[in-house]
Amino acid sequence: MTSADEATLRQALKKPALPPTAQLPIKVALVEDQTKTRENWTRLLNSFPDFTCVCSCLSAEEALELIPRKHPDVVLMDIFLPRMSGIECTARLKARLPEVQIVMLTAMDNQELLFMALEAGADGYLLKRTKPSDLRSALLDVLKGGVPMTSQIARRLIESFRKGTKSKDESMHLSVREEQILQLVSKGHSNKLIASKLEMSFETVCTHLKRVFKKLHVRSRTEAAILYINSKMSEQLPDGGEE
Repeated sequence: MTSADEATLRQALKKPALPPTAQLPIKVALVEDQTKTRENWTRLLNSFPDFTCVCSCLSAEEALELIPRKHPDVVLMDIFLPRMSGIECTARLKARLPEVQIVMLTAMDNQELLFMALEAGADGYLLKRTKPSDLRSALLDVLKGGVPMTSQIARRLIESFRKGTKSKDESMHLSVREEQILQLVSKGHSNKLIASKLEMSFETVCTHLKRVFKKLHVRSRTEAAILYINSKMSEQLPDGGEE
């Protein structure tokens, strides 16, 4: 390899190439409720020469109103938002803008949140402590069809696939209505929203969920959602997810 080739390789590794179909600047929307964090991330995004932050939203409700009008290429979505969560916001945005790429941002390396976010339609999952250079690479990666996440998160995802058989067997004992409710729970929907979607009372949803918890031997909505997501993931893998 010549010195020129080595220089080219080093430059490519340092600054990933833009996706072939990308229109410059790449438009990013940010959803973050903490003012200082939102301002810092906005400045960071605008510091990248090939990116621009087209809107920064302080709530899921504002994001649902503004983002469809801005047509961003990528959305950086905080998970913990007031009132509506970033996971539920992701599900709603994906329903309206299926082509937009949504990358979740969180300060917590949490397996349960990871699965709920992926089920809601997230295309990547990053920690807020991600380095600026890694953030830029992740944004380019997701635009090229990748699923950016840390190696630790990826390992947890693989381990979950391999544990899917038990949860698959347990979920088979749910009624059709119970599975409908559990599917909506796994997308981050509240009991109130589930009641509205399924045209039933709030109390009926709660009663069904209690039965689901009992059947799956769990004590929370999150645990039930993880079991459900694992079961669906294992169904997509040969021999229950074993290699």
